[in-house]
Amino acid sequence: MALLCYNRGCGQRFDPETNSDGKRNAPPDLFSRLPLSRGTPLGPRASRGPPGWSCCKRRTTDFSDFLSIAGCTKGRHNSEKPPEPVKPEVKTTEKKELSELKPKFQEHIIQAPKPVEAIKRPSPDEPMTNLELKISASLKQALDKLKLSSGNEENKKEEDSDEIKIGTSCKNGGCSKTYQGPQSLEEVCVYHSGVPIFHEGMKYWSCCRRKTSDFNTFLAQEGCTTGKHMWTKKDAGKKVVPCRHDWHQTGGEVTISVYAKNSLPELSQVEANSTLLNVHIVFEGEKEFHQNVKLWGVIDVTRSYVTMTATKIEITMRKAEPMQWASLELPATKKQEKQKEDTTE
Repeated sequence: MALLCYNRGCGQRFDPETNSDGKRNAPPDLFSRLPLSRGTPLGPRASRGPPGWSCCKRRTTDFSDFLSIAGCTKGRHNSEKPPEPVKPEVKTTEKKELSELKPKFQEHIIQAPKPVEAIKRPSPDEPMTNLELKISASLKQALDKLKLSSGNEENKKEEDSDEIKIGTSCKNGGCSKTYQGPQSLEEVCVYHSGVPIFHEGMKYWSCCRRKTSDFNTFLAQEGCTTGKHMWTKKDAGKKVVPCRHDWHQTGGEVTISVYAKNSLPELSQVEANSTLLNVHIVFEGEKEFHQNVKLWGVIDVTRSYVTMTATKIEITMRKAEPMQWASLELPATKKQEKQKEDTTE
């Protein structure tokens, strides 16, 4: 029966009864003709030169020529298959440690923006919530200085004009009453405590959110809050002005910066629900900034807040899902654009 010779470089079949020294050109043992690579018969790495044998040092760049190199040592054929090289054990401890660390950094990974259709959006009619106002020490100091400087001027104005003229209209929003004399001071005022919002062709008050597309119907809406009439408006003379503002995002938050100096916390208001944001800021005593934003993504209102400093206002909104927003505002659909064109016409 013919057996296969396992000597390196031989690979021929032989008869064990007629096997003798010098039958074939083969190395005397299994390790006398190792290739120059480390345990692989396919040759060395490219950085160590062309493949060959350590016993005769014949080299070639062609793998077919390498396999056809004749042996340089004579010996007996060997029918015992050499043992396979032991594979090194793969340590799995490092992989486990990496898998344990993944959840800790998962929140900071910014994923690619999802399509708007794939995002589950809550109803925009959810109730609005006033975000927490955090006032910095720099703003408190700046407002204290302004109060001291303007205190004397206000006292002089109050001494000069304390009387309310007959026919003066109430300054509360939604109230149409006029001053008719001292008896008007005791009347109950029914008014809107919020601010008017005009968004996507709809008009409503932020306090009761009764929406309508007709402006006259909006003006005729009865107030939802009772209190005293305001015959002299404290913030008389205020004007709505544009403010420079921008936004940036991280993996878990979106921040809007409004650059308005010396904002007044008692007169400013920022309210939001999961998908809408309404900004009303009074700053420098006589200026107002309004902005209504239909957010691209969904936020967690309970973990959102507003930081007011002497130079700017930062609105920090916590994302409901750690993902990247394609923009701050949700793009208007074709139907909404047509409605805007119809209302303007």
